[in-house]
Amino acid sequence: MIYVSRQEHFNAAHKLHNPNWSDERNREVFGPCANTNWHGHNYDLIVTVKGQPDPETGFVIDLKQLSNLIREHITEQVDHKNLNLDVPFMQGKMASTENLVVAFWEILTRELGSISSAQLHCIKLYETPRNFVEYYGE
Repeated sequence: MIYVSRQEHFNAAHKLHNPNWSDERNREVFGPCANTNWHGHNYDLIVTVKGQPDPETGFVIDLKQLSNLIREHITEQVDHKNLNLDVPFMQGKMASTENLVVAFWEILTRELGSISSAQLHCIKLYETPRNFVEYYGE
C-alpha cells in the first residue's frame, strides 16, 4: 500500500461557544477561544490517500487533481470565512478543529471517487503549529 499526501492552507475565524452554557462557563471551558468577537487561525490541512500505483502513470493519485478537489470542496468554502456563520456544512456544529476535520472527511469521502480509485486514509488539520487533529474515519 502506498500513501500519498497533499498539503493545503487556509485562514478562518471561529468561536468556541456552547449556547446552553453561560458566558462565564464558556470562558471557563474555552478560554480565549470563546472570545465574543471571534479569533482566527492559519490552518494547514494534510490529506492522505492510499492505494496502488496505476500501471500507466505510476501514480496512486494525480496530486494536481487532488489539490483541485480539496480547493473546490473545502478551502474555497472555508478560507477567510467565519466557520460559525459562513460555512453551511458547519451550521449547528461546534466549530472545533475536531468537528471541522470530520466534516472535511465526509466531503472528501463523497468526492474522491470522481477523480481516483484511491481511498481516503487520513486527514490531519493543524490549527496552530503545535495543535492538530488527525482523523482516520469512523
